[in-house]
Amino acid sequence: MLTSVADASRFIVVVTDAEGVILWREGSAGVLRKADTLGFTEGATWTEDHVGTNAIGTALAEQAPVQLFSAEHFEEGQHPWYCTASPVHDPRTGALLGVVDVSGPALTLHPALIALVDTATKLAEARLWRHHEQSLQRLRRSAEHVLATTTGPVLLVDDDGWVAHYSGVLVRDRIAAPRPDRPLTVPGLGLCLPERLGEGWLVRPDERGTSLTARLVSVGGEAVLEVSGAPGGDAGWRASLTPRHAAILRLLAGAGSEGMTAAALSRALFGDEEHQVTVRAEVSRLRRVVGALVAAAPYRVAEGVRLTCDP
Repeated sequence: MLTSVADASRFIVVVTDAEGVILWREGSAGVLRKADTLGFTEGATWTEDHVGTNAIGTALAEQAPVQLFSAEHFEEGQHPWYCTASPVHDPRTGALLGVVDVSGPALTLHPALIALVDTATKLAEARLWRHHEQSLQRLRRSAEHVLATTTGPVLLVDDDGWVAHYSGVLVRDRIAAPRPDRPLTVPGLGLCLPERLGEGWLVRPDERGTSLTARLVSVGGEAVLEVSGAPGGDAGWRASLTPRHAAILRLLAGAGSEGMTAAALSRALFGDEEHQVTVRAEVSRLRRVVGALVAAAPYRVAEGVRLTCDP
């Protein structure tokens, strides 16, 4: 979409990874030669801490579209340039994948360019989502023989917890990502032990119990979460937590079933509501460690989990 008009518009298109490393570029031959003199080439790292304020580095830091013109760049060598960058996110997980950037001579900047670049990244994310839907269809087809003979409520999910099939229970599109050694709780199913099935997971209620007991303790100055299954069950595991994740768990334990919004967690952790994006990212990382012990919308200790926190 972008490179089709790059020569006529005298710009180059650049793609970076989530670390700001340039993976690929294409466009006007003359602009590419000028970019070479700045080190704006494949393999170069173009983050703010490497080259100062620039559209790629700022788009990575802000995770939002950015346009910089001329002297808005930190490095004087970039002043003859404009740069328009937009981040690309994984539509399945929300993870930052990288940045698409369009750069060219400052005097050739068109006011519609930032909208064009943002549209291109949205199309890329839409194509990624289509690949995701196709992978769920393949998972469904590969598990048809098992699902046809399975009785009772069951879910078939992929490695990220996206639901490919459900029966006997109403669920959202996604549950917590399964792990082979971790029981998880699913609304309507209670305690479940995921079973690997091909490229996905079969999730069914655990017949040994319907609750989990979790205890947040300090071991040698480190926060550790100890989880055990219901009486009579042998499912149990431990996980080390960062101080931030331990603080979030303590807040959620104190909030009870009402839970806390991202705004409320931001106020409790940072003293204002300006850090909601950071809160959502931290809770997402926490859920990758503790699974569905933490539920969302609002954030809370999941139903069927009894969490206690030592002083």
